[in-house]
Amino acid sequence: MAVDKKLVKDYAIRLGDDALVLGHRLSEWCGNGPFLEEDLALANVALDYLGRARMFFNYAAELAADGSTEDTYAYTRDCRDFGNLLINELPLGDFAFTMARQYLVDEFSMAFMQALCDSNDPILAGIAEKARKEARYHLRRSTDWMLRLGDGTPESHDRLQQAMTDIWGYTQEMFEVDALEERLIKAGIAVDVVALRQAWSARVSETLAQATIEQPRDDWSVSGGRRGVHTESLGHMLAELQFLQRAYPAQQW
Repeated sequence: MAVDKKLVKDYAIRLGDDALVLGHRLSEWCGNGPFLEEDLALANVALDYLGRARMFFNYAAELAADGSTEDTYAYTRDCRDFGNLLINELPLGDFAFTMARQYLVDEFSMAFMQALCDSNDPILAGIAEKARKEARYHLRRSTDWMLRLGDGTPESHDRLQQAMTDIWGYTQEMFEVDALEERLIKAGIAVDVVALRQAWSARVSETLAQATIEQPRDDWSVSGGRRGVHTESLGHMLAELQFLQRAYPAQQW
């Protein structure tokens, strides 16, 4: 089945956006971690996400064949041009918030990259194969932190519980499929995220139970990131991320 390259390009860009935005958020912990080892660990995870973003953006630029580069997608687009999931752009919060978000995203990312390895697009499948190895490590460490914080001190438990409650409604967007993805799913290129939800929910429920954290109810949800509708937090983040390139366009060092 022939597929318009623009659809694949747009899909690669949104996956790159997910990685870039979350990677930048995690990088904000550099120098601010609770202790040195964790400071370095968070920085390494951030680098994994930035590397993933570069691979997706470079592939998108190759498909566009218009002179675009990875920097074009990272530094010259406005908020409404980004297609990342909203959960990735939420402000850093405290350490419990960061680890709660990271765990929920890691469970999704592990299943997503596993599925993307079977894509009919060999480049996307190759990126997913590399990302899957990183995702396995990310999930192992974020799960460990869920258990340590949830079943730790009363304060760490309460902070994690509050973080999970605040984040939960943003997880629903991870399992939404739009028209672009529907066409690519039919072509065997994109991941059918709807099919991932049941297993994700089961794994998350099990971890929350072990961490003595009450699972929030599915009584609210927020979405719009794939359509370019974002929280104000993304604008503030991009103002910092893109400042140098916007102040000195096309400069090289």
